[in-house]
Amino acid sequence: MKLLLDTHIFLWLNADDPKLTKKARKLIDEAQEVFVSSVVFWELAIKISRGDLTADLEELRSALYNNAFTILPITVEHACASATLPWHHKDPFDRMLVAQAITEPLRLMTADHQLEPYSDLIIRV
Repeated sequence: MKLLLDTHIFLWLNADDPKLTKKARKLIDEAQEVFVSSVVFWELAIKISRGDLTADLEELRSALYNNAFTILPITVEHACASATLPWHHKDPFDRMLVAQAITEPLRLMTADHQLEPYSDLIIRV
């Protein structure tokens, strides 16, 4: 299975947060490949710069490389796919992650129940 991590899952994994369930950790460990989208770092950069999140962006970037995750860039195809999504969720970052998961295809791991109606590619943990 190829997994795409949403922002919360990436943060919880990096912090070894107990909010990340054993099931989720096992899926990540057993995945064929784990992707982190550049949209995750865009969201983190905005939230850190606004003061909405206390985190070290360089430390998170190092964790990305240390875990050998594959970086998924945002493409024109992803952007166009996001325009076709129904409005179950209004957050632009989450909508882009869903569009990327559907376009690639990848299984999107999230804790956000609002993403489930988009596709059976969504894994809610």
